[in-house]
Amino acid sequence: MSSIFDKFAPLQEQHASLTALGRSPADIEFQEIISPTEATLNGKRTILMGTNNYLGLTFDDEAVEAAIESLRTEGTGTTGSRIANGSYDGHKELEKELAEFYGMRSAILFSTGYQANLGAIAALAGRDDYLLIDADSHASIYDACRLSDAQVIRFRHNDPQNLARKLERLEGTSGSKLIVVESIYSMLGDMAPLKEFIEIKKKYGAYLLIDEAHSLGVMGEKGRGLCEQTGLEDDVDFITGTFSKSIGTVGGFLVSNLPGLDIVRFVSRPYMFTASPPPSVVASARKTLSKIAGATDLRKKLWDNAGQLYNGLKAAGFELGPTLSPIVAIRLSDSEKAIALWNGLLDAGIYTNLALPPATPFGWYLLRSSISAAHTPEQIALAVDVCSTIGRELGLIAVSNRKNAEEMQVNGAKTLNGASEKRPFSTSEPESAVPTRAGAPVARA
Repeated sequence: MSSIFDKFAPLQEQHASLTALGRSPADIEFQEIISPTEATLNGKRTILMGTNNYLGLTFDDEAVEAAIESLRTEGTGTTGSRIANGSYDGHKELEKELAEFYGMRSAILFSTGYQANLGAIAALAGRDDYLLIDADSHASIYDACRLSDAQVIRFRHNDPQNLARKLERLEGTSGSKLIVVESIYSMLGDMAPLKEFIEIKKKYGAYLLIDEAHSLGVMGEKGRGLCEQTGLEDDVDFITGTFSKSIGTVGGFLVSNLPGLDIVRFVSRPYMFTASPPPSVVASARKTLSKIAGATDLRKKLWDNAGQLYNGLKAAGFELGPTLSPIVAIRLSDSEKAIALWNGLLDAGIYTNLALPPATPFGWYLLRSSISAAHTPEQIALAVDVCSTIGRELGLIAVSNRKNAEEMQVNGAKTLNGASEKRPFSTSEPESAVPTRAGAPVARA
């Protein structure tokens, strides 16, 4: 009799090959979390360079104390969805605070950022509607396409002209058109050309949803993200985001200035049938959110740190993502050397994310770092030095010019969104529809 797991045989072989070369990312276990930037791994003090803890607020004293007090007074969980069990006061207050933070009419709180995309997109785009998604969209967006009854069409990554062609072909069709993009893409750190997308959505009468997961707290004078940074907040119809990055906890949200958003609560299955966020999570998120707007110094430090790492690795000879951002990814085409570099960094006490095909653009092997405002210049310099040394040993780079790296270092805030580039990045994804059930192309992780 065959096993239900037989269909995973190719994946199991790939995983066995990976572990034969060292470790598996799934087996990484930190024995102690020392700070936002350090932990103990296999008894070794390790610098955390891949945690998405952009502002370093996971140990914020006020957020921790708020969570503890909420645990004492409201318990460990809600034990059900808000539709079935009702809302706690904290749920309602956090939604009000999110709406006020974004200057929007209303907000809906979800239990995770994944569910925010899943629940919002699948609810907003129904039968007879059209979903137009960036080809490099996050897995949560692709999964929303499968849950939705809308017809789904993908356009080339960060390519406004390709999107325009898709919408032009839909002229004369009934139903709403919802464009979905991300502010900062999680694999390479490149950013959406938002101005061009908005011009196109206006021309064709479409709606625009932007996932600000990786830009909340990171971009904009008040930390509201790419929409604020570009001065285009009034032209975006829906914003989704997560608390698992800059906010430092877990949860997600949908905000909009359009009237009638509350109906989504009654048509979004991930909202209706998932237990609501526990009081302690809500309490810590509220406390951290209240600090984001005033975290100007943390944002400046974050972009300075991003510039130090990006320019240091670039000067050493590594091939990186196209745009300076807090996500810094080394691009490699050799699987064994990518895995060897990742293992070598772990042995040296530096943790990064290993991202493998098919979850990566162009089939690249990526060593991905996400910088924090809490990183010190010394930690970043050490990471650059160690990475450069191992890179030379593996034949990935020829030389490491530290002086050049120091000369290249710039204030990341001044080079926001790759000012030297006309457009952040574009892939050559084929023009194709995305089946909403089986057979959809692999989503980016």
